[in-house]
Amino acid sequence: MAEQQINGAVPINVAVLGGGSFGTALASIAADNNARVRQWMRDEALVAQINQEHRNGRYLPHYAINPAVQASTDLKAVLADASLVLIAIPSKAFRSVVQAAKVWLTPEQILVSTTKGIEPDSFLLMSQVLEQETGFEHIGVIAGPNLASEIADKQLTATVIASADPLTRTRVQQALGCRYFRVYASDDRHGVELGGALKNIYAIAAGMAAALGMGENTRSMLMTRALAEMSRFAVAEGANPMTFLGLAGVGDLIVTCSSNLSRNYRVGHAMGEGRTLEEAVSSLGQVAEGVNTVKLVCAKAREMDVYMPLAEGLSRVLFDGVPAQDMARTLMMGEQSSDVEFILPRESVLQAHRDQPNQHASSQTPSPLKKGG
Repeated sequence: MAEQQINGAVPINVAVLGGGSFGTALASIAADNNARVRQWMRDEALVAQINQEHRNGRYLPHYAINPAVQASTDLKAVLADASLVLIAIPSKAFRSVVQAAKVWLTPEQILVSTTKGIEPDSFLLMSQVLEQETGFEHIGVIAGPNLASEIADKQLTATVIASADPLTRTRVQQALGCRYFRVYASDDRHGVELGGALKNIYAIAAGMAAALGMGENTRSMLMTRALAEMSRFAVAEGANPMTFLGLAGVGDLIVTCSSNLSRNYRVGHAMGEGRTLEEAVSSLGQVAEGVNTVKLVCAKAREMDVYMPLAEGLSRVLFDGVPAQDMARTLMMGEQSSDVEFILPRESVLQAHRDQPNQHASSQTPSPLKKGG
């Protein structure tokens, strides 16, 4: 039975680009809301399975997709007459798919990225890639604590649509909002998108911490200091720190740092059990965006002189052969500065430390990751 659409909105034509778990779940939600939905993917066998069995055996094998969803390998046919285009393509292939699609895109269409990643060479987020490739006005991002398998089970879930454009925000809320999937609005597109990308880093660290048997206090500290790092970096990039109190910040961070359903968490957990990065990624069988994001963000943070000891410590474990157990030391060896630095600036705490030298400093081990005092 179709879901009742919110606000009495008129059903729209929706195109979903991508055949992964989240794209499939969103396609079915839109169809539940009586939208006319077409889903594009490259795999002809998967297209046939969705159209004939209403099932995505590769990513959501037990999920009954709304039969109204029509899959196709024909990009032109999928985009024809679509007023809302949801782009659920891994960051590595995102630009190439947009370039192939833009021949059939029009400025009136609403383009929304669901991809939580960063383009390596440009350090652009996916909505910025959309903007660069199309120059269109109606561009947004979806991010939040959205484990696709739980959405498929119709468990109560919320997400954020972020855009400076009110029409984009409203249309996405109308197209996707239903009794089990709530869509909240934000105008901080950059902050919401950064939150979605950055939390993947710390999900890997949390998976390692769980595998190493670290306690609840430690894991809580890890998540909270991760939130501080995320917001510090995002503000340096021009985002609003208050965004990180919402679903795309603390909400997404909690779920990806706590759940074995999170791909990034599973990579970290496998490494905490002693597997190499290659073995962990290979056993996953899907893209874990956080692995690439760690390297990119650490390089950018060094360039901007943003203090990110957790990300730096994780980078050393992933790429420099440092044992996973050493990641815990990063938590305890970083500088003891401000808790919430948008209330008490970090520099004020560091200045107080300089004004009042530590009488026991000789007995403490300095942090190898500490920069600028």
